[in-house]
Amino acid sequence: MNIALWVIQGLAAAGFIYSGWLKAVQYDKAKASWGWVSDVPQAFVVWIGIAELLGAIGLILPQATHIAPVWTPIAATGLAAIVLLGALYHVRRKEYREIGVNVVFLVLAAVVAVGRF
Repeated sequence: MNIALWVIQGLAAAGFIYSGWLKAVQYDKAKASWGWVSDVPQAFVVWIGIAELLGAIGLILPQATHIAPVWTPIAATGLAAIVLLGALYHVRRKEYREIGVNVVFLVLAAVVAVGRF
């Protein structure tokens, strides 16, 4: 079970690093890739990106270093909340095609949260 959780943590962290990097550092590229970015203030998009980057670090680092490993499921829970809110935003905007990615990352984060608590 531990190996499966590490694989899931790695996949989730990679996805959140990619998404967070685009939002926090490459705003123009995110704006070109995702339509919703144009309708949200830039500062909020960057804030979401920073939260995703910090969450991705929290998925790996505490558990890997055995320093405060309780932060790993807390980070996973926070990321699950971000993704859930994103999915609800897409539902509100009737962007149903976008929700699939949210569901995948919600499941990954939830599995890590439950598995590591």
